[in-house]
Amino acid sequence: MYQRAWCVRPLTTALAILMVLGCGADRTPTPDEMRGTQYSEPRMKPDFTLNDTASEPFDFRTETEGFVTLLFFGYTYCPDVCPIHMANIGAVLATLPPGIANQVKVVMVSTDPNRDTPERLRGWLDNFDPTFVGLRGTLEEVNEIQRQLGLPAAVLYGEGDDYAVGHSARVLAFTQDNYAHFSYPFGTRQTDWAHDLPRLVNQDWSAQ
Repeated sequence: MYQRAWCVRPLTTALAILMVLGCGADRTPTPDEMRGTQYSEPRMKPDFTLNDTASEPFDFRTETEGFVTLLFFGYTYCPDVCPIHMANIGAVLATLPPGIANQVKVVMVSTDPNRDTPERLRGWLDNFDPTFVGLRGTLEEVNEIQRQLGLPAAVLYGEGDDYAVGHSARVLAFTQDNYAHFSYPFGTRQTDWAHDLPRLVNQDWSAQ
């Protein structure tokens, strides 16, 4: 099963925040239990090249080699899912020891390349963390990458410039073995990221 974010209008923001705060409150995970959703079969890190916000080619596999890489597909006009995911990750990374935080790369691929210009994407990501990488390609290229990962294609809804984008709401976490063993849905809280990120960095996932 996959989770799609509809990102329809700003009126949904308050409800989205309530979802983040309340999701999972009925169950307390054990201290050693990972908070992400584990894949029954880990997903291989995709091999693709898209342009970054400096309009330079970014080879995803090469540039993220040896890092825990959080890969997300979203867009800057998203009123809730995208900014909440990025804000939560950015806030947690700022609190982690440098030895952990510096081994994590966050990459967001735009699902709205027509409106997400390099300048807009860079400025938007800087609100959360200036080290976050923003990538752009055609919607066809982006959807092909998502297809390889088993994610739903991004779909545009609306007329003219006033449209929304339905897209995957999951952050995929690739460990140093170049596989994603876990993904993180909308509703993942800062406490969940703070719990899992050190384990994603320090554990030997090649043995899993």
